[in-house]
Amino acid sequence: MKAKELQERYLKGERDFRGIDLREQDLRGYDLTGINLSKANLSGADLTEANLSQAELFNTDFSRACLKEINLAYAKGESAIFVWSEISHANLDYACFTKAHFSYANLESSTLIGANLIESSLINTILDKANLSGANLTKANLWSAHFYQANLSRAILTEANVEGAYFIEADLGCTNLSKVDLTLAHLTKANLTKAHLMNAYLNSMNLIDVNLSQANLRDADLKNANLQNVILEKANLQGANLVHANLSNVDLTRANLTNAITYKVIWDNANFNHTIMPDGKMYESDELTSKSDTTEKALGDINGMPNKIVQSEHAPAPVGPYSQAVAATGEILFVSGQIAIDPRSNTVVYTDDVVRQTEQVMQNLEAILSAAGYTWQDVVKTTVFLSDMNNFAAVNQVYARYFDADKAPARACVEVSRLPKDVLVEIDCVAVL
Repeated sequence: MKAKELQERYLKGERDFRGIDLREQDLRGYDLTGINLSKANLSGADLTEANLSQAELFNTDFSRACLKEINLAYAKGESAIFVWSEISHANLDYACFTKAHFSYANLESSTLIGANLIESSLINTILDKANLSGANLTKANLWSAHFYQANLSRAILTEANVEGAYFIEADLGCTNLSKVDLTLAHLTKANLTKAHLMNAYLNSMNLIDVNLSQANLRDADLKNANLQNVILEKANLQGANLVHANLSNVDLTRANLTNAITYKVIWDNANFNHTIMPDGKMYESDELTSKSDTTEKALGDINGMPNKIVQSEHAPAPVGPYSQAVAATGEILFVSGQIAIDPRSNTVVYTDDVVRQTEQVMQNLEAILSAAGYTWQDVVKTTVFLSDMNNFAAVNQVYARYFDADKAPARACVEVSRLPKDVLVEIDCVAVL
């Protein structure tokens, strides 16, 4: 169909143009409000300054189209294709493009306020200076996407893939980044004030000068992270893993560090004014105390913290007066013996298969280690209990997958007359950070 025919039919009141072919057509400035172009082919078309607000665009192909300054507000287009399209300075406010394909598209300076982009693909998409305030990007693929100075305040990025994404100087205030792996994202000078980062993975990240004031980092993994000069005022760091992290010159005023794992953290010149320390006690600053003395006092509070009880929902719950594991002063972890109980059903599995039972045991141990911020590389001692020593070779074959031969921990293996719930194997371990 030619552009002129489309316009004439639209002006006569027709709105249903599903499946039509408008490839390479010139539709610049057309007002097509409320049109239904689902499954239509507009690849290579020019829709500069066109109005497609409230349009239905399900599975519509806009690949390599020019959509500069287009109005797509409130449009609906699940699985629409915008690959390699030019969509800069466009209006996509409150549009619904779930599972859409925006890879390699240019959305620079566009507005996507409240847009629904759940499970959409934005691989290498340019969104510099775009406004995505309140947008929903749950489970979206943002691999290597560019968000320089973009506004993502109050956006939802839960479980999104942000590997290689550039959030330099972006506003992520109040953004939901729960369960997001941010280790390969670029966050230089980003604003993460009041951001939701529960269980976020920030291991070994460079977060220098990032603003995390009032952010929720509960149970976040910040092991080996560089947090120099970061603002963590009133941040929630309960249960966070800060092992080997660098918190030099960090402002922790009124932050909550209850149960945080703080082994070998660098605290030089950190501000602990009214901070809740890992032992749950409030740190009261002394106005006559120097910064270095303040850090030393704070470290004293941390080093004196009680043992931490470790609990993972991905491993069997204790069935007696014991804990899954205990972290002694945040350094040594003692993991209780694990048997082949599947935590989902809380029942013994593979009753006659020692290989499968060993696999389940190792999975349970790994879940507890992970919950405490440890890995298999941190394990220094294990004890293997067998109901029949003839099963040693089979158990050892599974066990060996989890350790490098030249760095394997010390181990003892014993045969016992009977194990809990009549299982075939039980293993415990000790880990040190």
